[in-house]
Amino acid sequence: MSDMTVRELVKSYQREVQQTPDLQPDRAAELLMELTSLVGRCADEVREADAECAVTLRDFLDTEKKANRAKIRAEISPEYRRKQEARDTKDLVIELARSLKYFLRAKSEEMQMARHQ
Repeated sequence: MSDMTVRELVKSYQREVQQTPDLQPDRAAELLMELTSLVGRCADEVREADAECAVTLRDFLDTEKKANRAKIRAEISPEYRRKQEARDTKDLVIELARSLKYFLRAKSEEMQMARHQ
């Protein structure tokens, strides 16, 4: 798995969560830890992508007469696409982590209820 990009890793975790009907709490906790550790890497990627996108926009502003045209050209650039992918990946990591937290909380309550019966 070390050859996988962060995006590929997150997608594999997403598939595992979605396609495992009997996800065990231990595995869910493990995935939660992995996802939580990825949030920082995703934030770093977002910052870098934002900076590159800003440089691209500046370059287009220097060459275009109208700002709206420069903005449109910047928004169809590879740098902008990278920026969006970085943001989407970070959002996905956060949402998967929230889902796993909810899942673990529900499982914990389920086990407590079973003990009291």
